[in-house]
Amino acid sequence: MTAEQIVLLGGLWLDGSVWTGVASELEKRGRHAVSVTLPGQGDGNVSATLADQVTAVLAAVDAGLGRSVVVGHSAACTLAWMAADARPGRVAKVVLIGGFPSSDGQPYADFFEITDGVMPFPGWGPFEGADAADLDEQARRAFEAAAIPVPEGVARGVVQLTDERRFDIPVVMVCPEFTPAQAREWIAAGDIPELPRAKHVDLVDIDSGHWPMVTRPTELARILAAV
Repeated sequence: MTAEQIVLLGGLWLDGSVWTGVASELEKRGRHAVSVTLPGQGDGNVSATLADQVTAVLAAVDAGLGRSVVVGHSAACTLAWMAADARPGRVAKVVLIGGFPSSDGQPYADFFEITDGVMPFPGWGPFEGADAADLDEQARRAFEAAAIPVPEGVARGVVQLTDERRFDIPVVMVCPEFTPAQAREWIAAGDIPELPRAKHVDLVDIDSGHWPMVTRPTELARILAAV
């Protein structure tokens, strides 16, 4: 089977609409894109869990006529990898944008403070520098206004990986706020435990901050169409 669709998964605080520009550009290039609004990130379900998000991703993969390219951004790189683990026969390739898959038994995204059962966007302090350098003040305000607090059951969910066939699936790492050379160093040093075991990893540079789907949608779509 050939890859029939590209499944797009946004990172923390994002719903499926963040991919609108990328999806439109992909369609122009003859690629069918499916942007997933993850449970707890746009549907009002503050009790959503990591398992609920995995279920939603697998539903998108299973709905495709053939195999899927699954694209994860930031924390959702782990979601994409979990989809590959759960559906090794239906995932043709995994694309990781600005992030890396967590290992089995690790928390999904326990990065920031939980308040009243959710992890709100923490402000721009943690992202000063290369992450947010290409977001102007207007773009930052728009991002903050749209940011969806992530349910605790998602952020603190435990990653489960069980099928080593995931390592047979080709991986493309898109490097926005870091370089391919840095990523190679991290992989070689064992800082990203899942990727040294992957049989085929390609690294692609994109000149952007952490959110290229917002700031470089056309270029990102070109990269995704090519994979």
